[in-house]
Amino acid sequence: MTVQTLIESGLFKAEVPGSTSRSISKVFCCDLLSIAMGKAPENGAWVTVMGNKNTLAVASLADISCIVLAEGIRFQDEELECARKEQIAVFSTELPVFDAGLKIQELLS
Repeated sequence: MTVQTLIESGLFKAEVPGSTSRSISKVFCCDLLSIAMGKAPENGAWVTVMGNKNTLAVASLADISCIVLAEGIRFQDEELECARKEQIAVFSTELPVFDAGLKIQELLS
């Protein structure tokens, strides 16, 4: 699956499309940045409620494909601009973390 596939699914609001041809191979749900830094899978879709600049730094270090902000969390304009510059896809949803992750896993299956 690609980021474009996730956009076209309409499951989440695409805040920043990022690199739409980027592959998504796994879902990763975690709200602790120090754990995400070491365990987030490359080409993963990271579902979290951590909507701050450090989330983008960890996403870049872990080389994930996209961030899905759950529970109605949104990045501020400054973070969205940073995501655009770094080509990190950012989605948002009102769903809880687990439910959002499950929806992505269903698309991957």
